[in-house]
Amino acid sequence: MVELPLITPNDCTLLLIDQQAGLAFGVESVARQTLLGNVVALAKTATLFELPIIASTSASTVYSGPVMPAIQAAIGDVKAVERRNMNLWEDETARAAVVATGRKRLLVSGLLTEACVSFPVLSAIEEGYDVSVVADACGGLTPESHSLALRRMEAAGATMTSWIQVLLELQRDWTRHETYAGARGIVEAHAGGYGIGLSYARDMIHPPQP
Repeated sequence: MVELPLITPNDCTLLLIDQQAGLAFGVESVARQTLLGNVVALAKTATLFELPIIASTSASTVYSGPVMPAIQAAIGDVKAVERRNMNLWEDETARAAVVATGRKRLLVSGLLTEACVSFPVLSAIEEGYDVSVVADACGGLTPESHSLALRRMEAAGATMTSWIQVLLELQRDWTRHETYAGARGIVEAHAGGYGIGLSYARDMIHPPQP
C-alpha cells in the first residue's frame, strides 16, 4: 500500500518567520487584515494539534517590532528567536531549534515571501526536509514578486498549501472528538462562508432552545 503524503500532528513543525508589523506594512500581495487572519488561524491550528512552533523575528527592537499581538496570543508562551540573518537556516540558534524538534516536515508561514520565507525553504529542502509553504499565510512586496517566490520554491520541491487545508488535513475526520470543537471553532471564526455553513448546519441539527 502506498503511504499517503498527508501531514499528521506527529510529523510536522510550524515555522512562523518575521510575522512582525514593521514588515507587514510592506505587504502588497494580499490585504493585510486578511493575511493576519490567515496567520492567526494557522497559529491556532498548530496550537490545537500541539505541533512544535518555532517563531523567529529580525530587527525587532529597531524596526520590525515583536511578533504581532494577535499571532502571539494564538501561540501562547512561544518565545521568538531573534536573528540578524535574512535566512533563518543560516542562523545557528534558529536552525538548532528546528532540528531539535526531530521532525523532517515543515510548515512555513512568514514575511516577506521574496526573502525571509524563500531562503530558509530552499535551504531546508536542500538538507532533505519536506517543506510545505502555507502560501495564504505569507505576504510579499507585490503580487508579482510574491507569486514568483512561490513558483521558485515549488520548482525546488516545496508543496504549496493553505491554512484551511492544513487544518482539514490534520483533523481528517470530524469524529476525532479530542480536536473537533477546537477545529470547528477555528473554521467558524476564520473560514468565511465555509465557517458560516458549519454554524448554520450545527444550528439546524441542534436548534438553540428558546
